Amino acid sequence: MLDENSNKKAEAVAGQEVCPGQGVVRAVCISEKKGVEKHSVPEGHFLVNFGIEGDAHAGNWHRQVSLLSYDKVEAFNQRGANVEDGAFGENLVVAGLDFRSMPVGTRLYAGTVELEMTQIGKECHSHCAIYKRMGECIMPREGVFAKVLKEGVIRPGDVMRAEPPAADRPFTAAVITLSDKGARGERKDESGPAAKEMLEQAGYDVVELLLLPDEPAQLKTQLIRLADSRQVDLVLTSGGTGFSLRDQTPEATMAVADRNAPGIAEAIRYKSMAVTDRAMLSRGVSVLRKGTLIVNLPGSPKAVRESLGFILDSLDHGLKILRGSASECARR
Repeated sequence: MLDENSNKKAEAVAGQEVCPGQGVVRAVCISEKKGVEKHSVPEGHFLVNFGIEGDAHAGNWHRQVSLLSYDKVEAFNQRGANVEDGAFGENLVVAGLDFRSMPVGTRLYAGTVELEMTQIGKECHSHCAIYKRMGECIMPREGVFAKVLKEGVIRPGDVMRAEPPAADRPFTAAVITLSDKGARGERKDESGPAAKEMLEQAGYDVVELLLLPDEPAQLKTQLIRLADSRQVDLVLTSGGTGFSLRDQTPEATMAVADRNAPGIAEAIRYKSMAVTDRAMLSRGVSVLRKGTLIVNLPGSPKAVRESLGFILDSLDHGLKILRGSASECARR
């Protein structure tokens, strides 16, 4: 059951007036050891590129701070869950803000701290005690994650302000290399780093670099996560586009697509034919899933550099249209 102090805090939050786009921090929670339920603390010291000082789940990665809307927790409790602050593994419980409706890149300001949302929701690998008791857990669906951009302190009762992402922010990207030998450590991946280097030189923020075996199920899982949860603008895959029975990258990519964008893959094949006739054997595709463009590239570092060089300049306009920061107009 919620204790008397928790009820008083909830009443105080509910009675506090805030402006649109603002909420009130209800609780700050940490756990000193992984595997131990988080508990509320009087304040949290947020460190840049780390998270909350003393929290076992903090670190230099994209899920430094977890947040959950108090309103979602309250609705869950009214169904008999009776969970306390931190029970879902969240660091911040905030009333008045629906984090799930905000896009990745949203800036959050509370106390003297600045956060940036990096992921929406999370995959539940093992069902927690709440799930086993209630038949569901709201954290995988409603929870969001952020990284710390500015150090400071957040306390319960602090107002949190949310600002949408800037329209001119850099595009985000992820690169996935598909290689059985690479995944087993038998071959150094040079294709993924080559694509990452070219993207960064073009001004992209490359948020993830992955190396996977040629397993369609794994690729589909990662493509869905990167598009839906991380909401990256561009995902490049390298490898798995040939005639081998293990080459299933195009099929896995098409399986997660909402819409086709064939011109990009066609342009890569067309321009690659000037380099080698074998370019006609590439089965790579290019598709859209929600706000993410996914493009298959060949597997060799040389082919990756050539293929990406053919399309990189033109992707800028397409990604701006996809993001909604440019209009689609015909040339005069």
